[in-house]
Amino acid sequence: MHLQEIIIFSGFLIFIILMLIIDIGVLNKEAKEVGFKSALYWTIGWVSLSLIFWGVIYLFGDRIHNIQTIEDLKHIVEKYDHPIKITTENFELHIADYRRNLSLEYITGYLIEYALSVDNIFVILMIFYSFGLEKKYYHKVLFWGILGAIIMRFLFIFVSAALIQQFVWVLYIFGLLLIFTGAKMFIDRNKKGTIDTGNHKIVKLASKIFSVDREYKGPLFFIKKDGKTYITTLFIILLVIEFTDVIFAVDSVPAIFSITHDPYIVYFSNIFAIIGLRSLFFLVENIVEKFRYLKIGLSVLLVFIGVKMLIHDFFQISTMYSLLTVLAILTISVVASLLFPIQRFSYPDADSTS
Repeated sequence: MHLQEIIIFSGFLIFIILMLIIDIGVLNKEAKEVGFKSALYWTIGWVSLSLIFWGVIYLFGDRIHNIQTIEDLKHIVEKYDHPIKITTENFELHIADYRRNLSLEYITGYLIEYALSVDNIFVILMIFYSFGLEKKYYHKVLFWGILGAIIMRFLFIFVSAALIQQFVWVLYIFGLLLIFTGAKMFIDRNKKGTIDTGNHKIVKLASKIFSVDREYKGPLFFIKKDGKTYITTLFIILLVIEFTDVIFAVDSVPAIFSITHDPYIVYFSNIFAIIGLRSLFFLVENIVEKFRYLKIGLSVLLVFIGVKMLIHDFFQISTMYSLLTVLAILTISVVASLLFPIQRFSYPDADSTS
């Protein structure tokens, strides 16, 4: 990392952590159930911040890598394989083109990650229901889960970026993985998942390493009894959530690398989508099942991204066309869900039969 990159990246992390501290430390001190209206306001807030950041990249994206000359620009474009052709020595012309493309890469990556986060909501709900977690503790578990995800995504994204720069063939593995995941999601789209909380790998591992108090049902992750420290069921749920996010990152992070190889843009778009996941979770918690075609749309999206990675060396799909394709797939799946809702059969009243 260059000094400029370190400063910008550190500033970004400080801003995100500060916002999360304000969230949990000021606005959500008490353990309580999050209402639809509160979730809606927070969702609008996080999405607005993400869009503002989109504008910042559009105006000042070149500052991330401290691009000062046409040679700096050529180096960065080549290093991260940006779909930009530098045909003249006109720095102002090409730097504007670079900023536009970088902002498109960011917003496309953000949309992909945010859309795939909806599938993660299904899994998180299943975990909460399986463990019988009270709704008033949902927010706390999601908060700490997202804080852990910020750290895990940093490691995953920058290690992946380093591998891609050293071994280009890693992209082909990512592409095949996404196609496989998309196909599996389509096949399993109607399956109702369950978790055996007693035999889950993370639960078993945690039980071997720590002393567990399964009777405690309060808001603490750790408690002391007779001078001995125990972890609670709430902490085990958090561990399962973190493990799930690692598995989820294996699918979602490569998807954004199909749009851009710049790890900073991948990370920025990833983190804004993740921190928005918490409020989105409470917003769609009770209506997520109404989007019956969403999983089909997400499976098509993953396959498209996987194919895009596989054909990258032979046929490049521009960032703008990628963005339009992502929007089209998501729009069609949501609109189709609203136009053709699930028809539930109901028996006629006895009084109405003759």
